[in-house]
Amino acid sequence: MIRCSLKSNLFLLLNILFVCLIISLKSYADDKKKLDDLVVLGPNNAPVKIKIFSSLTCPHCAYFHINVIPKIKKNYVESGKVQLIFIDFPLDQSAFDASKLLHCLDKNEQIKFLDIIYKNQEKWTTGSNTNEINENLKKIVKNLGITSAQFDKCINNEVVSDKILNGRIAAHQKYSVNSTPTIIINEKKFKGSASFEGIKKKIEKLI
Repeated sequence: MIRCSLKSNLFLLLNILFVCLIISLKSYADDKKKLDDLVVLGPNNAPVKIKIFSSLTCPHCAYFHINVIPKIKKNYVESGKVQLIFIDFPLDQSAFDASKLLHCLDKNEQIKFLDIIYKNQEKWTTGSNTNEINENLKKIVKNLGITSAQFDKCINNEVVSDKILNGRIAAHQKYSVNSTPTIIINEKKFKGSASFEGIKKKIEKLI
């Protein structure tokens, strides 16, 4: 399975190390409080739970979200057999900033945000520096009702930032996630093809 790997980004790495020092890590449990902090599709009592660790600037994540997720949703989520759990694993500063925006949105807007961000990934990620990319991102999310002032406030929200970094560290600790997309099905890392056919075979064995 082709994945995106961590780019050289000193700022993001320093942030992760800092959070490691100040936050006591806890594993991902499927209790209601923690699920409320995540983007989820499907019922909590679904027999198959699929966690998708992705970076919003990763082209392989965009392909998976655009081409595979809709098929899983149509065939398994809508029938209550699968719950999809989307978890941030930013690989660079731009992905980190985009993830912050996701968590500043109302729950009802989050899936729409992911759809727009991935479908327009080539447009907003084109820039020579983080400031240029953020300006592109501002234009994209304006249609979601995020003003320039709200954008800046969210990007600088330390609570949201710490939550994302804490989740990233926990993912690496529990599941050895170091690239995206990484798929976890019923708490086991999926090692096959990240195509719909590959995911389908695994789901069918579990339902």
